[in-house]
Amino acid sequence: MSFLKDAARPCWASRTCQIYARSLQSQRHFSRTRAVAADINTDEVQGAHRYCVSLLSTDTAVPARRKYDRPSYTLSTFIPRHAQTFYIALRALNVSLSMIPDSTSSPTIGLMRLQFWRDSVTKILAGAPPKEPVAVLLASAIADLHKRTQGRARISKGWLTRLINSREQTLTNDPYPNIASLESYAENTYSTLMYLTLSALPMASVTADHVASHIGKAVGIAAVLRGLPLVAFPPPPSQAPGGGGGPAGLGLSAGARQGAVMLPLDVMAQTGVKEEEVLRRGAEAEGLRDAVFTVATRASDHLITVQQMLANLRAGGDVGHEFEHEGEEGHEYDAAYNQDVSGGARDAESPLDEVNRAFGVFMPAVGTRLWLDRLQKHDFDVFQPELLRSDWRLPWKAYMAFQRKTLG
Repeated sequence: MSFLKDAARPCWASRTCQIYARSLQSQRHFSRTRAVAADINTDEVQGAHRYCVSLLSTDTAVPARRKYDRPSYTLSTFIPRHAQTFYIALRALNVSLSMIPDSTSSPTIGLMRLQFWRDSVTKILAGAPPKEPVAVLLASAIADLHKRTQGRARISKGWLTRLINSREQTLTNDPYPNIASLESYAENTYSTLMYLTLSALPMASVTADHVASHIGKAVGIAAVLRGLPLVAFPPPPSQAPGGGGGPAGLGLSAGARQGAVMLPLDVMAQTGVKEEEVLRRGAEAEGLRDAVFTVATRASDHLITVQQMLANLRAGGDVGHEFEHEGEEGHEYDAAYNQDVSGGARDAESPLDEVNRAFGVFMPAVGTRLWLDRLQKHDFDVFQPELLRSDWRLPWKAYMAFQRKTLG
């Protein structure tokens, strides 16, 4: 029996997650955004769009930590058309951030690049982005959202900044002290990407955010597991996986600089995994598969929880447990918000209606489930080369999930 089909687990608390101040108003706190500056012309926006699409969709052999995010490009078709430009720009920003560790010569320079993006967020939200294609497209998409909703729907500066700040850990590969801190990282990256995409629909729903939180945590945890071999045995900047003789058949260059084992330290201690053993023996390191199983099970728990939440909603109940992040920055809700931003054209929505309207945002759950199933098939040997490849079934599986409005 698949470990994905076990009974639902409770909502896990992220002990190390920073708690932000509550807003004094019962609506989301957003930064004001004005139209894109006049000196950014249509040609620049179109060029920026081509660049961002290429950044996501180019199926080129590159080191996997320099993430070309083809799955996100594939899943963009399920995002409502009016929000697709924002989605493409946001995912391109995520790729740009993930590339910083391998495109800079030292953590100090990496920190400077992250500061560039923090400063750029301020300029983007002011309608005066730097002449950088991702920034230009993001500013254009936010300006379009501002125009479509007469300024009522806005994008949270706090969430964009959190997305950038969370990448500092990847500059030095600092270990996760425990599995809760890994969940916190996933919440601050992959869940936050979903919150921002929901804002672009626009939607401010505690139920949709709650679903996005669990899915984002599952996606983020799985992403860390998937990247484990490439962080432990990073290829040279010009070397792509597939040529050479690395550990466990990964095909990594023998001369590649060794890295770190990005598993939670508490899990490594419980399963007897030693970093030096993994760096020396790869997949054959004692306890490694047990550690991977433990971490993968936590990702699976979040997907199972989402399945139970959706089942509860369809049965006419509530989701079954409280949203642990409600009341934090960006997670304050006004019942009239979703109607206001649509000019009153939409009748009051039930929580299930909101989830169904936002369902395209949740499609990364499908890819994560497929990957976890493949990981189980390989007995939790995360070094299997097949696990580094995209799954050809993703478009079809995502289409069926979207049509049926189910992730089960």
